[in-house]
Amino acid sequence: MKPHEALSFSAKWFTTGDRGGSRCLVLISVGLGLICVLLLVFIILLYITITAERDMIKSYKNTVEEFNQTINSLQHKHTDLTQKNLELETKVKDLTAEKNQLQRDFDSLNKKGPVCFFMSTELKSWSDSRQYCRDRGADLVIINTEEKQRFISSLVSERVWIGLSDTENEGVMTWVDNSTLKQGFWLKGEPNNAYNEDCIELNYNRKKTGWSPLNSWNDHSCSAKKRGICEK
Repeated sequence: MKPHEALSFSAKWFTTGDRGGSRCLVLISVGLGLICVLLLVFIILLYITITAERDMIKSYKNTVEEFNQTINSLQHKHTDLTQKNLELETKVKDLTAEKNQLQRDFDSLNKKGPVCFFMSTELKSWSDSRQYCRDRGADLVIINTEEKQRFISSLVSERVWIGLSDTENEGVMTWVDNSTLKQGFWLKGEPNNAYNEDCIELNYNRKKTGWSPLNSWNDHSCSAKKRGICEK
């Protein structure tokens, strides 16, 4: 081979080698670029998936919490309803017992002879209430037994006069038939004659401390206006 031919061959060889290296670099760069793009897409998809799962878990937790709150609320309501049911059952039993007791009291009163009770229609003083009863062939009621006290208490829903006073002799309670008091059904601390109180009322204030059907009498000013219970 001649010297100028060898030189030409070497130049061609180097030129071809450079082109091959450039292609390899381009291919490697493209490959790396694709890998980066795919990696970025994977990271984005992974982020979206994790975010969606996190939101789903948060939603699930909220749903579970609401569900638990609903269960607790229903349990409380069930407990309240059970308690109210027990209270109603107790009230029914108490009312039934009271009804039976009143029926026994009524039967006991009827055995002693037929009686008629009625209330005056106007608010009057003790003496005027008594006169109201007497004008109708009756008198203010005399209460001398427990059954009669319970029965009269069941008839009224306000404070009313009964036929008892100590107007004739201070401190000596006397019924309208002139018999003296043997058994009283007083509220706690009564009678106290706090303001010159000589006439007796049956106090219906069920909220008053110590009140009961057998503890409801109170001395009061005879001039106070209220209805009276008449007995015929």
